[in-house]
Amino acid sequence: QVQLEESGGGLVQPGGSLRLTCVVAGSIFSPDSMAWYRQAPGKDRELVAYIATDGSTNYAGSVKGRFTISRDNAKNTLYLQMNELKPEDTAVYYCKRSELRSITWHHYWGQGTQVTVSS
Repeated sequence: QVQLEESGGGLVQPGGSLRLTCVVAGSIFSPDSMAWYRQAPGKDRELVAYIATDGSTNYAGSVKGRFTISRDNAKNTLYLQMNELKPEDTAVYYCKRSELRSITWHHYWGQGTQVTVSS
């Protein structure tokens, strides 16, 4: 079983920064990918940023240039550095891990961490 635990959320003023962390525990497999999603009240969950095992990344247009996703494979940890935060970034942020076991992709989610951007 794989467990994901996010941390680093909180209240920040517009223009501020936060760094989210997601620690992966349990038996893990490769190839894999990891991602950050977010869900604002009344809205669907959306992909924020994605990173593959080889380090290749992809970002939602709304965060490109402001957010940076990274991973430390030795520590089984995923990060999201968020700069120039805006009120519209307010949401619960979720970590997701996808890994290939045999011929099937398995997906795991963390419980989420709240990010609130407000003055």
